[in-house]
Amino acid sequence: VALDLDELDAVDGSLRLISRGRRNVLSLRDGDHLDPPATDLPADIRRHLSVEGVDAADWQITLVTNLRVFGYVFNPASFFLCRDETGDLRRVVIEVHNTHGERHLYTLRRDGEDPDATDLAASMDKDFYVSPFIEMVGRYTVRVRDEPSRLRITINEDQDDALLLHTSLDLTRHRLTDRNIARMLLRHPFVTHKTIGLI
Repeated sequence: VALDLDELDAVDGSLRLISRGRRNVLSLRDGDHLDPPATDLPADIRRHLSVEGVDAADWQITLVTNLRVFGYVFNPASFFLCRDETGDLRRVVIEVHNTHGERHLYTLRRDGEDPDATDLAASMDKDFYVSPFIEMVGRYTVRVRDEPSRLRITINEDQDDALLLHTSLDLTRHRLTDRNIARMLLRHPFVTHKTIGLI
């Protein structure tokens, strides 16, 4: 799901299948995000951005993540898309989780800060252990294409100047309604349970 962090309580109040901070078919717990765990997710992610030198008080921040499904969640990666007052995507905070319950945040800004670029593309050194099959030495390149009807995120991991891993999300936007949630749950049941099972 993609959730505007300033609308979390409104979503909780208007949808029957999603709750914030309490059990439901789908639920968001603030403490499932950030390190240390958030107590107030909108305020805490803005505090993180402030430490990174960004005044995001008036920015729109959208969280793209897996919610808890029947109380269980595992998010290999969540994405905070941070848009300034004009609607331009200025930062992306990637929150990575590993199977040991550890978390790490990468805060990305557009390489070169080209104002005419349609994508946010950035690179950073790998500094968080994720997989026992991949060494710590490496570098990530992330590209985010945020369009009105679609969101595409790709992450490449390079090691010794060679592509080691390619992952991507290609998401189509749909209205967040109880009907659409029920339809997706029927098409993709227990998605978070399957993720950890496949790992």
